[in-house]
Amino acid sequence: MSQDIIYTMKGVSKVYPPNKYVLKDIYLSYFYGAKIGVLGLNGAGKSSLLKIMAGSDQDFLGEAFPARDFKVGFLEQNPKLDENKTVK
Repeated sequence: MSQDIIYTMKGVSKVYPPNKYVLKDIYLSYFYGAKIGVLGLNGAGKSSLLKIMAGSDQDFLGEAFPARDFKVGFLEQNPKLDENKTVK
């Protein structure tokens, strides 16, 4: 299974109004067991890429999909917490 592709992106682009591309025509394949790092400047599209991979952003061009029986999780850097709950 070490050479099986578990996630694929084909021609993925993400555009914010009025016409700002943060991702443009991206092609990626991730192999099972690979260690991947996502680096870039502020506004470079790192979070957009990860949100697309996790399925929480559907507003993009191209194709992005995990292999069958694989799931992608994503925890935001600043998650929205329920203010009514406390830690005791």
